[in-house]
Amino acid sequence: MNNQELQKLTEKISLTHFQKPFRHKALFNPRLRSTGGRYLLHNHNIEINYKYFEEHGMDELIGIVKHELCHYHLHIEGRGYKHRDPEFKKLMQEVGAPRYCTPLVSRRSTSKKHRMYHYKCKDCGMIYIRKRRVNTIKYVCGRCRGKLVLDSVEK
Repeated sequence: MNNQELQKLTEKISLTHFQKPFRHKALFNPRLRSTGGRYLLHNHNIEINYKYFEEHGMDELIGIVKHELCHYHLHIEGRGYKHRDPEFKKLMQEVGAPRYCTPLVSRRSTSKKHRMYHYKCKDCGMIYIRKRRVNTIKYVCGRCRGKLVLDSVEK
């Protein structure tokens, strides 16, 4: 799918679900990372993350477009377009737009939250457990000033 096809799809969804025309641009933005799409207030364009279409298909893309069109039409009409506004929540329910996107599988990685680094002093054997990596060239053992080496990484 390219930007022209996305534009046509957005215009079609706008007419069928909202009974209003979409008169601005809908395009894929490769810089989007953590969101499925966004509605730009200053120029009324809609940007979509292509990765959601790649991983989850057309149904997810349609849901994202519906969600962004809710922002678009309410903002154009001067009504409550923010997530917390009751008008926005009501319109989303009417058109069947999702509140959140399905998480991307490619964004999931090993969690650094629970990773522990074990360092050992070469001279005295003192063990240091840290949540962050330590520059072993810059830092030395606090007990004997010996060289530190990475002993293990616990996940």
